[in-house]
Amino acid sequence: MRKYRFGFMYFLATLLVVLVAGCGQETVSIPGVVSVTPAQGATNVAINATISATFNMAMSAASINGTTFTVDAPGGVAVTGTVAYSGLVATFTPTGGVLAYETTYTATITTGASTPGGAELVSDYVWSFTTIAPTALTVVVTPAPFAQNVILTAPITATFSQAMNCTTLASSATTFTVTAPGDVAVVGTVTCSGAVATFTPTGGALPSYGTTYTATITTGATDVIGFPLAAGNYVWTFTTLTLPPVITLPPTVTSTIPVTPDPTAVPSVPEDTTVPLNQAVSATFSEPMDSGTIIGANFTLTWPSGTVSGQVAYAPSNNALVFTPSANLLPTTTYTATITTGVQDVAGQPMASSYTWIFETGTTTSSTQPELVSTVPASAATDVPLNQAVSATFTEAMNPLTLTTATFLLYEGTTVSGTPLQAKITYDPINFIATLTPTNPLIVSTHYTAIVTTGATDLAGNPLGSTGPPPNPWTFETGTTSFVPPVVLGPTILPFGGFAGSAGMTNTGLTTVINGDSGTTATPYTSYTGFHDDSVIIGGVAECTYTETTANVGLVTGTIYSPLVSTSTFCPLEGTAADIAIADEALSEASSAYLTLQSNTAPGPGTGTAVPGTSLGIGNVELGGLTETPGVYYADSVTIENGPLYLNAQGDPNAYFVFQIGSTLTVGLPATPVSIILEGGAQANHIFWVVGSSVTHLNASGGGTFEGTIIAYYSIAVSTAENVNPVIVNGRLISLNASTTLVDTVINVPPAP
Repeated sequence: MRKYRFGFMYFLATLLVVLVAGCGQETVSIPGVVSVTPAQGATNVAINATISATFNMAMSAASINGTTFTVDAPGGVAVTGTVAYSGLVATFTPTGGVLAYETTYTATITTGASTPGGAELVSDYVWSFTTIAPTALTVVVTPAPFAQNVILTAPITATFSQAMNCTTLASSATTFTVTAPGDVAVVGTVTCSGAVATFTPTGGALPSYGTTYTATITTGATDVIGFPLAAGNYVWTFTTLTLPPVITLPPTVTSTIPVTPDPTAVPSVPEDTTVPLNQAVSATFSEPMDSGTIIGANFTLTWPSGTVSGQVAYAPSNNALVFTPSANLLPTTTYTATITTGVQDVAGQPMASSYTWIFETGTTTSSTQPELVSTVPASAATDVPLNQAVSATFTEAMNPLTLTTATFLLYEGTTVSGTPLQAKITYDPINFIATLTPTNPLIVSTHYTAIVTTGATDLAGNPLGSTGPPPNPWTFETGTTSFVPPVVLGPTILPFGGFAGSAGMTNTGLTTVINGDSGTTATPYTSYTGFHDDSVIIGGVAECTYTETTANVGLVTGTIYSPLVSTSTFCPLEGTAADIAIADEALSEASSAYLTLQSNTAPGPGTGTAVPGTSLGIGNVELGGLTETPGVYYADSVTIENGPLYLNAQGDPNAYFVFQIGSTLTVGLPATPVSIILEGGAQANHIFWVVGSSVTHLNASGGGTFEGTIIAYYSIAVSTAENVNPVIVNGRLISLNASTTLVDTVINVPPAP
């Protein structure tokens, strides 16, 4: 009623002004409100609606304030807020930006509001409106409830039906959680904006494959007014994609002492004819073995008149069997060593067949003591990374049974005293390098002392000598940072030996084997041909087969992942969402590694700061016949044709080799294969070739051994048809945007660094 009384008085005042003006008197302007928002009597007003009044003339901004423009809740309770004036419009903004639900508010512009000349409203302008009733707060989530084959990096989000009070989500560790089975919390952070909240696991990915995770949003999460979810806590589950069981190869013998020049050949004559009479016999396996099977019943050393007695033991430092004869061997005698299929790896898998090698003794015993050749870190080295492993290189083959934490030790301080650090010892029998890896990182700016004691002996039992250099013991000082590898391959691409992007993979020949996983993201069925895996065998036949012929058969010992559907109906994963998700994730991780490696810089001296990689030269660079030490190298294009390329790690367990190639990589000549030779403890899993264009040919003539992982932007071609010898690749061949073409190629995926 009050509003209508004001309106009638405003009409009379206006009429009076008109009459006075008509009588020739001075015109008087009276300010007034011509419209308001929300309108008088409005209902279902949004709680964040603008509250404003528009005047018929310019007003004094100073007179439009929290005293002259007010909003009251029922009972005359003042709503706190701020008032602004611009143009002809005055605006009231409640503190927090919103009002309460289902409430009638009264807004007032008082007569204190005036023009710059001092003319005031004739009377207070008052109106009222009612806000909307609250709607139920609901949520839509991703991954969807009960979703399967969710990739580890999939976003975990909650989209609410109303704007949220983000402090109840982002600042809380309890309102939006994700747990693994057993109610084990997934560590992560929650971010919130408007109506959307996102849970991001630490590291950007969920911890494990084939796992059902439970996500929960509690009623502690509220909208901007304070309303929780209408139905109480919202709980849902989803399951990450499942990787099939890894198919492992049987263990093999990779090297022996006395030496076997070719561990894959069946010996017919002695392969080492000058073996000392006091020599122990050892064989290194391709993987960790069950020590309970490394026993005398599974190893024999015979000569034409009988069997040699002695002790068989297992050296975990290099996965080796060591046989120590009870007495010296006889001079100029041929001996045959045999390891039976009774030996097994830690998974219980035996060797595929017995392994035999032959050697002949000389006429004397060995009394030459082994010596240290070099150490890493070097004596008196400074700024050593906090995650540095310590290594010692010897002049000859050592008995791995004697390289233990009792003979190779590391102490904090500048003397050999106190308690040695906990560590793991490994031994490289090819390069004669023992490596001590501390269990915990080293301490910043601290001196350490390493020592190899005389308890370390060669295979003839001779203790370590002390002629030096280098000194033994030796001391070094740490810096303030850890060594950062140039790249860490993602968990999905890591087990792949061969992969191709948009143009797929092709095999020609009968000797191709990929000892690992393989796959493609290409969709035509013909994009993956000439391969099968043994993940499903029925009646002795591999069911997961892709367009093999009698002339083109390639074995993938792991699993093939692709969008393609196999010719068999008994290969359950092929062409499924799980297969596609793994192939897509593998390509994503490989692409990320490519970008990281192409932009990688070499560690600078002293402080560890990054400096550009070393240029190998301008234009095409020939690396055949050269020796390269650890580092990051770049060139426009690279050929390795004029002989082997030697990569020497100089005994450093942290050594990496990165070759950044702008365009093409070519290995070998049309008629001559070329190999890469690893020296000084270099490891295939620490070597990366990032090729900006294509690998035009990798040993087109067949044969040769290539070391390291190739990630090429375009195609990779290995060997050519009708070659006799297969090309050996100890690493990975990954094409991102073109094809990977193999001809009689064996790929051995190296272990994770």
